[in-house]
Amino acid sequence: QVQLVESGGGLVQAGGSLRLSCAASRSIFSFGVMAWYRQAPGKQRELVASFTTGDNTNYADSVKGRFTISRDAAKNTVNLQMNSLKPEDTGVYYCNAQTFLSADWGQGTQVTVSS
Repeated sequence: QVQLVESGGGLVQAGGSLRLSCAASRSIFSFGVMAWYRQAPGKQRELVASFTTGDNTNYADSVKGRFTISRDAAKNTVNLQMNSLKPEDTGVYYCNAQTFLSADWGQGTQVTVSS
């Protein structure tokens, strides 16, 4: 089982930026998928961005052009740069790592965007 630790959340005004980081306890290339999800109050958890096998990236339509997922192999981290933040981006952001047999989650980090 992998440990995933998120950091970088906080309170920001609309139009601002935040950078989230997810540190994994083993090589990020041991996973077929590494992703960021978010969950807003009263809503289901949704995919925000992901890396999949073959270096493919995927983004939710709502964040395309504003968010960028990246990774640092030397640090075993997956990052999410969030620009032009909107109040509807508010929620708890979770790091997710998947293999064929398992899926692990971090504890989450709160992002609050004020209008």
